Amino acid sequence: MDKLFKYIKVIGYIIITILISTFIMTMLNYFNIISSGTLTYFKFFIILLSTFLGGINIGKKSAQKGWLEGLKLGFLLIFILYLFAYLGLEKSMTIKNIIYYIIILAMTMLGGMVGINKQETNE
Repeated sequence: MDKLFKYIKVIGYIIITILISTFIMTMLNYFNIISSGTLTYFKFFIILLSTFLGGINIGKKSAQKGWLEGLKLGFLLIFILYLFAYLGLEKSMTIKNIIYYIIILAMTMLGGMVGINKQETNE
């Protein structure tokens, strides 16, 4: 149960970071500081950065292989995104979305590998 809570906590951090950052970027778009095309790229970058940082966070907390912890976190995050997008919003699955999910999975795995190497050792 403690391991599941660890993943839920990190996913909560990822989702909160995405929501706050997207809100700020949307406000900048609303006041015509950035264009809507730029906003699309920023949203993609924000999601990649937050999943990477979430992978680092889960990697620091794990004692196993970092890529495996990142893989678990990535699949859990993709499952949540799938439930929201396809069951809640009734959007269909496309090749673009599959590539998007693979990129998210790769970023969490990369973050997990970096995080396991950044663990603080008690000496």
